[in-house]
Amino acid sequence: MTNPVLAEVVRSGFVESVHRGALVITGPEGAVRLALGDVVSPVYPRSSNKPLQAVGMLRAGLDFTGEDLALACASHSGEPGHVKRVLELLEAAGLREEHLACPPDFPLHEPSMRDAAEPRRVTMNCSGKHTAMLTTCLRAGWPVAGYAAPDHPLQQALASAVASLTGEPIAHTGVDGCGAPLFAFSLTGLARAFGRVATSGGACAEVASAMRSHPWLVAGTGREDTVLMSGVEGLLAKAGAEGVQAFALPDGFAVAMKMDDGAKRACAPLAVEALRYLGVDVSGLSEPARPEVRGGGRPVGEIRVPELH
Repeated sequence: MTNPVLAEVVRSGFVESVHRGALVITGPEGAVRLALGDVVSPVYPRSSNKPLQAVGMLRAGLDFTGEDLALACASHSGEPGHVKRVLELLEAAGLREEHLACPPDFPLHEPSMRDAAEPRRVTMNCSGKHTAMLTTCLRAGWPVAGYAAPDHPLQQALASAVASLTGEPIAHTGVDGCGAPLFAFSLTGLARAFGRVATSGGACAEVASAMRSHPWLVAGTGREDTVLMSGVEGLLAKAGAEGVQAFALPDGFAVAMKMDDGAKRACAPLAVEALRYLGVDVSGLSEPARPEVRGGGRPVGEIRVPELH
């Protein structure tokens, strides 16, 4: 099926580009309440997988809490506060930066990128997740070597946790940008999983509490997840590469979306519109609701999303 247009880029009163995609809203019981486009075919959720993987790590013996658990779920910006804590966690576990399987990269945060002498593994946005994976292996008595391989006991445990949270078998396993296994399933499964993490006890409650309490650690200054969670009390949000965004409210209503062209710029305004549809006060999210299109250094348009109904 052809997915609908979910966002228009308007420049000087003229529609310059459109973004097609799919979006699903599930209720507290997991039933689909709204579906736009194909929400049943498998997709790669990319980093939206991270809270689900963190649940699996806690179940396997990881003892991170609070800020450290938020970093395990993060696609952090590589700002000094992010990097400092990741290095401290590695040292506490008797590990070195070289143990991280994620590739060296520059920080996502532009000022930090300008200050960086060279790309490092610890400044790569997934270094918190990889540090948590290594620590989980130590706690569970699994080998550290090869921890990112799909057949490693760690990754088998995480695959099982993801399947249980989504309520679906994993349709395909690929390699994420950070080198760790990446699990494919439907947007409906992703939304249901976020609803479960947002409302369940045990490891789910620990992950939800950590992310809600430390939204800056989950992303960073000016980043969409940080802005959304800071602006809506109790929101649990995690974006993924290639135009993926998932979030859940404390009552269990959850949303998952993916842009066909992989563009993330449509996700924030669409997320705000989905929150409005769910009855959330979005008055404090005016900036992500209508991102500016600029020309000549000034606003000349906006990214416009349809009203959901």
